[in-house]
Amino acid sequence: MKPSVLPNMTLDEAKEKQFQLVTAIAAEFRGKEFLSSGDLGVVPGLGRPEQTAKVERVLARFFGTEDCALVRGAGTGAIRSLLSVLVEPGDSVLIHTSPVYTTTKETFRMMGLSLISADYHVENELTEILKQNRDIRVFYIQHSRQQPEDAYDLESILRLVRRHRPDLPIVVDDNYTTLKVPKIGVELGASFSCFSGFKLQGPPGIGIVVGKKEAIDTLRKRNYSGGGQVQGFEAMDLLRSLVTAPVTIAVQTEQVDRLCQGLNNGEVPLVSKAYITNSQSKNVILELAEPIAPQVIAASEKYGAAVYPVGAESRYEVLPMIYRLSGTFLESRPELAHTGLRINPMRSGAELTMDILRKAITDVTKEQA
Repeated sequence: MKPSVLPNMTLDEAKEKQFQLVTAIAAEFRGKEFLSSGDLGVVPGLGRPEQTAKVERVLARFFGTEDCALVRGAGTGAIRSLLSVLVEPGDSVLIHTSPVYTTTKETFRMMGLSLISADYHVENELTEILKQNRDIRVFYIQHSRQQPEDAYDLESILRLVRRHRPDLPIVVDDNYTTLKVPKIGVELGASFSCFSGFKLQGPPGIGIVVGKKEAIDTLRKRNYSGGGQVQGFEAMDLLRSLVTAPVTIAVQTEQVDRLCQGLNNGEVPLVSKAYITNSQSKNVILELAEPIAPQVIAASEKYGAAVYPVGAESRYEVLPMIYRLSGTFLESRPELAHTGLRINPMRSGAELTMDILRKAITDVTKEQA
């Protein structure tokens, strides 16, 4: 198995992305406006705070889309809110054959959607299904990898769908990829991209939908309740966090590469192999030579590792994370439950991460001797 890794931005590309976002901010905000914390309430004529509307315009401009909406419920909330506009119970949605992300699977269930699966790696199969099932209402695709074997090219798939079904709404789950890869789904031709601000250093609970204006207008009308609004101060906190996210993530990407190299060079004992994947976030999968992964996770916590996620690279995740593999990966390779570790340096360097691993593995092997 050779996992397919998505292309991440280089540090120079990430700096340019940061500059582009600040340029979009300057186009919408006056200097004094940006220094305010943000307003509150269902402003007449807008149905949401004025600062929230400004932030939405900034993000639409930045991603080159018609519109943007900030919603409650993080990435999952963004996907659910959008799908509730695009489909009705019983409608057909085309999805990839790989295991579906847990909360997305629940979204499909609770909305009563009829799922049609196609292997997105097989062009002929995907083409035939698109042609034969004219009642498909949405084409849905996850940008990050759902299992190690996934290697489809998002841009190529979007072109194929547009060729055969030009009017079909395309929804891309861009969680774990936004501000990491050079372009997200909407920048490659999709109708919509949905993602979580929390995964990009933002405050908890805010989801982002960018894409076609008509559907996003409907989404806003259905979310008129005051308690459902993202308040101005939250929107401003999110925007400020997004500014530095690309560079922070690019530095992390460098350390992921360094960590994988060090593990494969024998700098940590009991390493069978290590490889980089997009198992949700870009991280290192470490396969141990002995079935002691759960014990190593537990032992690493006392040396400063985070042993469970908060929000997949959220603002709270500073310490390196040493954790089990994702549920969708374990569904495809259950044997890794005892030998596999998912490792992300987060804001640390690779050296600290490997030092914690060495200490944890030594403790576990001594206890078992």
